[in-house]
Amino acid sequence: MTMTGAAVRRAPRLTNRRVLVLLFGVVALIAAMVLGIAVGPVSIGVDTIWHALWTHDSTYTSTIVRDVRLPRVLLGAMVGASLAMSGAILQGITRNPLADPHIFGISAGAGLVAVTATVFFPDLPKGTVQPMAFVGGFIGGGMAYTMAWRGGVSPVRLALAGIAVTSILTAITSGVLVTSSFSAQIGLRWLIGGLQQRNRDDVYLLLPYFLAGTALTLIMMRQVNVIALGDELATSLGQHVERTRFILAVAAALLASAAVSIAGLIGFLGLIIPHLVRLVIGNDYRFVLPASALFGAVLLILADTAARTVLDPQELPVGIFTAVMGGPVFILLVRSRA
Repeated sequence: MTMTGAAVRRAPRLTNRRVLVLLFGVVALIAAMVLGIAVGPVSIGVDTIWHALWTHDSTYTSTIVRDVRLPRVLLGAMVGASLAMSGAILQGITRNPLADPHIFGISAGAGLVAVTATVFFPDLPKGTVQPMAFVGGFIGGGMAYTMAWRGGVSPVRLALAGIAVTSILTAITSGVLVTSSFSAQIGLRWLIGGLQQRNRDDVYLLLPYFLAGTALTLIMMRQVNVIALGDELATSLGQHVERTRFILAVAAALLASAAVSIAGLIGFLGLIIPHLVRLVIGNDYRFVLPASALFGAVLLILADTAARTVLDPQELPVGIFTAVMGGPVFILLVRSRA
């Protein structure tokens, strides 16, 4: 059989595997959400969760489900999906396997603006922080890209420039927190990332930005495939490369910045998930992006559940767990690409 014939035969099997992975992701997300609601100082059964979601009684367990754990699980799902999609987009449009909103300075820029706005302008309407964080995230990413430019941008140089920008902006953020009346606990949540004390209002604040960023990503996901082929080939296929890259960069910055404005600087999740997804289903971004969203949501829900239960009654920032997982992955990628 010719190579062409073998490829034709493999294509349906690969498509079937990709569909199965997406279906598994949906099932895993539902299971993770149920687990996140059920596990805690007060264990809650599945039947009680179902009853609480569909009735409006004021019992203790129903209140915990509806007002405490469900909003936190929904936030975890949106934040995890946002960061994973952002990382997958950045890896595709820069053709850089080290790309991640945290490494590229996007998260640090968004975090600095969000913290500064909260500390120095406490009377600002809460809903204004997200668009301000988006601007900060876009500026942070732009700073990293500008620093890395030298007649072109190499993956390692861009990653190192992003780390430098992140270090600078995070240090400034730390200074803002230290000189303010913020408590140490709130400052720690911003710098490491966490969902402590998040509630239903935060779900409503994040939801429109999550939906807008996800919709733009799904509309443009075919273009990511074309951009990932290289600028020359993409141009020959009729793609307006710079315009498309800019739109996709806006989507990545919107998703990451909105997530950071709610959950703080959760690192490496956007790096880990797209790589794991591509190992299983290949490089077709029509599947990589939705699969990254699903498994990013699953990972953050599980990590947050562990963060609030491992040392119960003390709660750890969820960013500790993602950093422990993502740090070794980043080192391996740098060593393989340097």
